[in-house]
Amino acid sequence: MVTPSDAEFFLAIDVGGTKLAAARVDGDGVVHRRGQVPTAPSAAGHGDELWRTLLALVDDVCAGGTPLGVGVGCGGPMRWPVGAVSPLNLPAWRDYPLRDRLCARFPNREVRVANDAIAMTIGEHWRGAGRGAAGLLGIVVSTGVGGGLVLDGRVVAGVTGNAGHIGHVVVDPDGPACGCGGRGCLEAIARGPVLVQWAIDQGWRPADGALADGRTLLAGARAGDPVCAAAFERAGTALGIAIGSAAHLLELDVVAVGGGLSAAGEFLLGPARAAFAEHVRMSFAAGCRIVEAGLGVDAGLIGAAAFVAVGDRYWPAGAD
Repeated sequence: MVTPSDAEFFLAIDVGGTKLAAARVDGDGVVHRRGQVPTAPSAAGHGDELWRTLLALVDDVCAGGTPLGVGVGCGGPMRWPVGAVSPLNLPAWRDYPLRDRLCARFPNREVRVANDAIAMTIGEHWRGAGRGAAGLLGIVVSTGVGGGLVLDGRVVAGVTGNAGHIGHVVVDPDGPACGCGGRGCLEAIARGPVLVQWAIDQGWRPADGALADGRTLLAGARAGDPVCAAAFERAGTALGIAIGSAAHLLELDVVAVGGGLSAAGEFLLGPARAAFAEHVRMSFAAGCRIVEAGLGVDAGLIGAAAFVAVGDRYWPAGAD
């Protein structure tokens, strides 16, 4: 493992449906400089504009230095390991050559791109709530719902780099349509915009002209609004059912839940644990712990840095 000095760093990038983030991360997984910008609606609709937005952020974070390597977590699906991305929540990028663009910006540097939920999972296994776990499922609950796997202490990426994508596990065959084209997927019930829309459909309206988003919904739940609380309970229940299936299949030790919606804490995780307990009766699965991700919003960035900082451990052999 390379341990950079204060002047040396790995560049970590997190591409999401609502924000772009980048950071300097050292070889011990410590974030030293971080930047973030919204994924503007205009940029989200134009591939080159979205790239320019990301490039400006990256240049600002890297000002005065050159990274030892570049790791990227991006919403899926994607062609992996070539790093051509097609995030469901960023329609401007369809088979977009993100890795090639970054290789051109940082010649002679290793650039590795993988699913953002895999990055979050690796971050939690390396330095967070799943540290030392033999079997870890990381789940990102945000604009979408994704997942990543560490089994027997090693990351499992799958042939296409999309292994662990729990967001498209079916939790209700008669449930709502999903953006993937299926029906009743966890993502169709638990992703942030769906929670907000469900609450609105039940008659909820933000007070005092506040924006109808996840933060306002959570504030309402904390203030005792029953519809807001019910929205999180509905999502948490679906989450617990999906985790139960995964725990039986994979014999997991820990499930770490991160992403923007994880800020809801027990409003989301309480119902998830209750549903898990109801549906999981086999002893080898019942011991799995459901916890909030320990690294907060930096989990994906720290995991992305691990792709290049400790790639011997967290990047599958022969994937480059």
